[in-house]
Amino acid sequence: MIQRIQSIYLLLVIFLSIGAPFFFKLWVEADNEVFAFDLFSNESILHKLVPISFIISALLALIAIFCFNDRQQQFVLGRIIILINLFLLGILIYLSLNIPGEIFSEKGIGMFIPSIVILFSVLANKAIRKDENLVKSVDRLR
Repeated sequence: MIQRIQSIYLLLVIFLSIGAPFFFKLWVEADNEVFAFDLFSNESILHKLVPISFIISALLALIAIFCFNDRQQQFVLGRIIILINLFLLGILIYLSLNIPGEIFSEKGIGMFIPSIVILFSVLANKAIRKDENLVKSVDRLR
């Protein structure tokens, strides 16, 4: 069912993964604000992995919402979302430490989006596990 609490958490993951990179800058370098989807125009593969990871994370969360019949698959997709965002967080930290002109650059709030997505994914997995345990306890009573 879509009205469960883990669906709300996964909707927040989708919003944060797709919507927030448009509004929150990752960093500013030499008076040029860099957003996540601006990194597609960069030649480096590492820079292109940032928006691709955001998109994959949102797509997996969307798939997980509609896998409400199979809670185990929902749980696995939640863990994959967590791993993708840990990888994304590592890439963002690496890229922010290697910004040219470090004196004139500043980090934006967009750097924290993967950590917030990880938090909501963990909360969704906790709710999925709670539902699974409830169903198992009811099956034991029969």
